[in-house]
Amino acid sequence: MDTADQKIGTYTPSSDSENPLLGRFDKPLPCFGCGIGWFSFLLGFVCPLLWYYATILYFGNYYHKDPRERAGLAASAIAALVFTIAAVITIAIIVL
Repeated sequence: MDTADQKIGTYTPSSDSENPLLGRFDKPLPCFGCGIGWFSFLLGFVCPLLWYYATILYFGNYYHKDPRERAGLAASAIAALVFTIAAVITIAIIVL
């Protein structure tokens, strides 16, 4: 359905037979609209275990359900990696 053919006040379907993904991601993301990845990234500074949770979701391909989650989950995975490296270095310095 072309937008030029529509009349004012007529119903327009949110999906299209030619593009089945149209209207699929109109629903807001969970966790106050920022998505699980960014929510875990921000709260990970308080509780780093959330970074590991988001990393498991990232490597479990959770973002295939909603591609908008990919950036936040990747940021949490990188934060978990940096935190792990910093913790290992800190423990190595304390022990030696």
